[in-house]
Amino acid sequence: MEGIDTSYPGRWWHTLPDGRVQCDLCPRDCKLHEGQRGLCFVRKMEQGRMVLTTYGRSSGFCVDPVEKKPLNHFYPGTSILSFGTAGCNLACKFCQNWDISKSREMDRLQDQATPETIARAALDLKCKSVAFTYNDPVIFAEYAMDIADACHDQGIETVAVTAGYIHAEPRREFYAKMDAANVDLKGFTDDFYFKICGGRLQPVLDTLVYLVKETDVWTEITTLLIPGKNDSDEDLKAQCKWMRANLGPDVPIHFTAFHPDWKMTDVPGTPAATLTRARQIAQLAGLNYVYTGNVHDEAGGSTYCPSCEQAVIRRDWYDIRGYALDDQGACKACGTRIPGRFQKFGKPFGPRRIPVRLEQRA
Repeated sequence: MEGIDTSYPGRWWHTLPDGRVQCDLCPRDCKLHEGQRGLCFVRKMEQGRMVLTTYGRSSGFCVDPVEKKPLNHFYPGTSILSFGTAGCNLACKFCQNWDISKSREMDRLQDQATPETIARAALDLKCKSVAFTYNDPVIFAEYAMDIADACHDQGIETVAVTAGYIHAEPRREFYAKMDAANVDLKGFTDDFYFKICGGRLQPVLDTLVYLVKETDVWTEITTLLIPGKNDSDEDLKAQCKWMRANLGPDVPIHFTAFHPDWKMTDVPGTPAATLTRARQIAQLAGLNYVYTGNVHDEAGGSTYCPSCEQAVIRRDWYDIRGYALDDQGACKACGTRIPGRFQKFGKPFGPRRIPVRLEQRA
């Protein structure tokens, strides 16, 4: 990968009395000797400082429908340029992108792209926004923030698809550059986070409260339901009750179907009935926008007006089948404003996914 700096100066670290450096980006607080990498694999101590080894390098780009992130209240029907790098600061046994997030091979990083190249590509491809996804943008925050600046210069919005596992100071700086986020709330017990994800629950809850209460970042939540692990009525009721009390009734939640992958191939896929049950629990808890994902379920994929109960956006998977909101996102039947980010609705991008190579476009 000639011409790309694999030792980009990292932020959020300090030197320890014994000469090691401590990464201050996420709650792992990795303490590194010279040449050693953090658990995320992409942050490294080099010549006495912290460096980011994946700046300017990507594991691939795709143009997606924004609903695939999933974001149902963020410019519905628009396209979004999606990309990731390599590595991750959690260790989820059920990771659906493990070939990227657990990559130890830098040849996974096939595309080189400066922030300006990505912003121009999004503009050329007529994408409303750019998504940092596939692996967690928290670990390539410096790169994502520079891309966000370049995107905003071109009028392109930015989206973080993230597990929300980040310390308070970098969180503030990182989300100041983001227009929307979908946060993976992977379960609702610390035991699940510790044993299955290699992390802790509280920092994720802190991130959610921060985003919803203290920023203008449009926020939606995804919970992947894994049979026998995080799908009990007790867990779901506790999660939805917490959301209603701490985030309010209007933060959308997506309950999505697990399929066996990575180190959990012995667990069966999620039955559709589990998603429907979770949706009912969330609605009974007072949440207004509850979705099912990774399945064909028009009832669970559609957006309903909480006042008149009309379907204001009808969806099947990532396909928009009907749209009854005005340009400001108000219900055409009763005038109730649906929370989110909306604009004049044109022809929806549709459910397709289009891989692109930026090197060839540069």
